[in-house]
Amino acid sequence: MDRETLLERARGRGVNPIVYWLLRAIVQPSAHIYFRLSRIGREHIPAEGGFIIASNHRSFLDPFVIALMARRPIYFMTKKEAFINRPAAWLLSSLGAYPIDRGASDQDALATTKAILERGDGVLIFPEGTRTRPGALGRPKRGVGRLALETGVPVVPVAIIGTEAVRNGWRFRPHKVRIRAGAPLTFPKVENPTGALAGAVTDRIWPCVELQWEWLGGTPRIRRAAVIGAGAWGTSLAIALARAGLEVDLGTRTAEQAAELKDTRVNSRYLPQVPLPDKIAVHRAADLELAHHDLVCLAVHARDLPAVVAAHGSKIPARAGVLVLSRGLVAPLGALPTAYVAERTASHAVACLGGPGDAADALAHGASLVAASTDQTFLAQLADVLAAARFDVQRTTDVTGVELAGAARHAAILAASAAASAGPNAAGAAAGKVLAEVDAYSRRHGGQPGTFAGLAGAGDLVATVMANGTAERRTAEALDALPLLAAALDEDGADAPAVTGLADVIAGRVEPERWAATVMKPTRARSTRAA
Repeated sequence: MDRETLLERARGRGVNPIVYWLLRAIVQPSAHIYFRLSRIGREHIPAEGGFIIASNHRSFLDPFVIALMARRPIYFMTKKEAFINRPAAWLLSSLGAYPIDRGASDQDALATTKAILERGDGVLIFPEGTRTRPGALGRPKRGVGRLALETGVPVVPVAIIGTEAVRNGWRFRPHKVRIRAGAPLTFPKVENPTGALAGAVTDRIWPCVELQWEWLGGTPRIRRAAVIGAGAWGTSLAIALARAGLEVDLGTRTAEQAAELKDTRVNSRYLPQVPLPDKIAVHRAADLELAHHDLVCLAVHARDLPAVVAAHGSKIPARAGVLVLSRGLVAPLGALPTAYVAERTASHAVACLGGPGDAADALAHGASLVAASTDQTFLAQLADVLAAARFDVQRTTDVTGVELAGAARHAAILAASAAASAGPNAAGAAAGKVLAEVDAYSRRHGGQPGTFAGLAGAGDLVATVMANGTAERRTAEALDALPLLAAALDEDGADAPAVTGLADVIAGRVEPERWAATVMKPTRARSTRAA
């Protein structure tokens, strides 16, 4: 069947009643048995007249399962590629599907949708536009709001959960599926609504879908964040999250700092040119109530992380994710910051941030960052929030590599400084060998090969060297990180003469010139291979 024929069939005859009710009679009991289907709120589906079901979208099975909520046929749009095969096209059309060209503004499909609603039938719409998984719900497009205004039919908010776990390749496995419908929303009929009005209606509809989703146990959207630490990056991150639309609580170390920030709305010490948005509330960190936050950001130095976790770790709820911005290792055992936090909080997920990120420059010109977490759902949420804050974000599960790259950055800068008196070649060799030794250590502990060569390693190193006015802070961070890093490599039995020698220099056991000479000393040729 060609596309025009399929659209005409949907506008005219509609479903094939014999095929539709026969398949429904087979599918419905099977869904109850195999998927343990739970349908909540069926009474909200109108028994007569046109209506729109606005639902989230997790699987290609969603239209067929959601159709079981209603006691009459529901129509839905499907990408045109699904209708290439003639038997499949006939079956889909018989069940209420009609094609849409998702790569263009498909006015024919829109006209078909309006015709179906005007004749008094129901239409299923996925405002996200495509399947969204894993994590929280995606961002809706305003088409559902425009359609609701142009037709004046009620909109039923629906959420479905569980269908994304049903399919395993070509196999279907038993998994509980639940659907929940909320009370219908009605809007006045408007001819030619503006884009702003359609967007406003969509913004009224989608939170109701999110309400059903969260009631079913779906991952909530990140709405409220707490940032503990009002230094350069803590303040910058708070401003960026506020720009992304989140409500942000910024926690300072002392009551005096909080009072000054509240009065001036400017962090005069770290970001004197950037005012705090109204969405940022300033508190003393000790006064923060973290139970209602979706995201908790620990923007403190690694040396301060134990005290901060001791003070606030028990207050972080399991529903919240934690973002750790600490660079280096945590004393006294040299733990990675995310591992340290994960072991001492009830948070369901912990992530870290790496990459070239000078705080002031990130706010003014943006930044390319690396978000790392082993929890893919939280990682997707975090990346969406940071992208809304106008950052370029790369996602990775290589938490070990990203955090060790940050620690190696400190050590490499210190190595270059210590060997600088012997010339630029010695400085470059010292930094390069330190990075290589830590990279090898990272790979032995599960780090990915490309992490040190990417944003979290080389990119961060270059940005740190080029940044102005941070030499004192960099030196302090390096001095904290290096002994812990050297101890970790030694305990691991790693061959790390550059890192070990640099630690001896810092401890005063070896003169910098003598160490620099050993860095440049010829060694027996050997092949280089991946760790």
